[in-house]
Amino acid sequence: MTDEQSTDEQFTDAPVSIDPAARLAEIVATFGHFLHRAGVPVTPERSTRFGAAVVVASPEQLDDLYWLGRVTLLTSHDQVEVYDRVFQQVFKGIVDFADFRGDSNAPPPVSSSPSNEKLPTDKDRTGETRSGPKGTSATPGDQASDDDQDEEDPSLLAAMSDEERLAGKEFAACTEEELALIRRLVEQLPLVPPMRIGRRSRRHRSGSRLDFRGTLRRSHRTMGDPVDLIKRKRKQRPRRIVLIADVSGSMEPYARVYLHLMRGAVQALHAEAFVFATRLTRLTRPLKVTQPDLAYRKATTAAPDWSGGTRIGRALHEFIDDFGRRGMARGAVIVIVSDGWEIEDPASVGEAMARLSRLAHRVVWVNPRKASNSYEPLVGGMAAALPYVDTFVPGHSMHALQEVMEAIRSGEKRPPGGRPPGNRVTA
Repeated sequence: MTDEQSTDEQFTDAPVSIDPAARLAEIVATFGHFLHRAGVPVTPERSTRFGAAVVVASPEQLDDLYWLGRVTLLTSHDQVEVYDRVFQQVFKGIVDFADFRGDSNAPPPVSSSPSNEKLPTDKDRTGETRSGPKGTSATPGDQASDDDQDEEDPSLLAAMSDEERLAGKEFAACTEEELALIRRLVEQLPLVPPMRIGRRSRRHRSGSRLDFRGTLRRSHRTMGDPVDLIKRKRKQRPRRIVLIADVSGSMEPYARVYLHLMRGAVQALHAEAFVFATRLTRLTRPLKVTQPDLAYRKATTAAPDWSGGTRIGRALHEFIDDFGRRGMARGAVIVIVSDGWEIEDPASVGEAMARLSRLAHRVVWVNPRKASNSYEPLVGGMAAALPYVDTFVPGHSMHALQEVMEAIRSGEKRPPGGRPPGNRVTA
């Protein structure tokens, strides 16, 4: 038995004040063991105190867990740097602990401040490592031996998946690698359109209309006595979805993500896609291309004003005159993605939104600036459009993107005569 294995057993078998069958005991012991090996004098008593504090406080975010461990496991301010990098490894899986284990001269990995991310669930703590022909997730490029595959890597006990880490991260703060992962996540989102009642009907047991011809035809079996009443019910059809995204300079960090969403809606729901900066451009046909890279290349080529100025009012008027009044906006769910910055007269935005509100079934406005707690819709274009918006959501992250999908799927019907301007916006 090696020294490392004996140390593991010492910490694993240490008496704790929480349920020994809980997964928490193994995670707390592993965390204390890593801190001890990195140079922090963590004792079994301090690990026990940390575990008891977690049970009492029941933290739901990594920020809370970070401070619980910091006040119960550390004895001096000099240990904070080592604590930060070990915390990042065990609970976020960002760096490999083997890179700096046992080497006191190795530079510490770059650590960031703890973020308000959801704690990993038991499903994420199974300790499964993704190994392939190029190595394992812990040591990329090295082939995993049979002994390593049989043993559970303690550094991955509480590692958070990439999907969970990106769930609450703002699109504007993502790196190129993270945006590539977000692209795959957006393509996997379930797109469900709201339904509407169609004109045609079909036979149905719970129908409200009597099918006279069917009933008379069926009565021939019973000597002309209409014993069985045939009823009909009107069919349901999906509503048209129209997405209009702002690709001006102020929306450039978010435009790429919503371009992926528009392509998915065009492919799955036969939706209509438009972008605008200084003018309106229809991207429905380019985004129908099967190959994603070719579709995005054609879309960006079709919109020469990408990252330009913002003329929201002119773009909305152009959409209504050329497409909306011809039937594209009638009874449809209109999704507008913009921060509301208008370089021209904001009154033009209010006039266009008033016309669009009368044509559409529902208007959803996505503004990433709404994610800020201190945000107020005081920008000229946003203030003019807000009275005619049914649902106002931020849509700045993957988690907030779920709100956008729910707003599209809800299909809540507008009351007859419309809503008063002050009561038409829902968060």
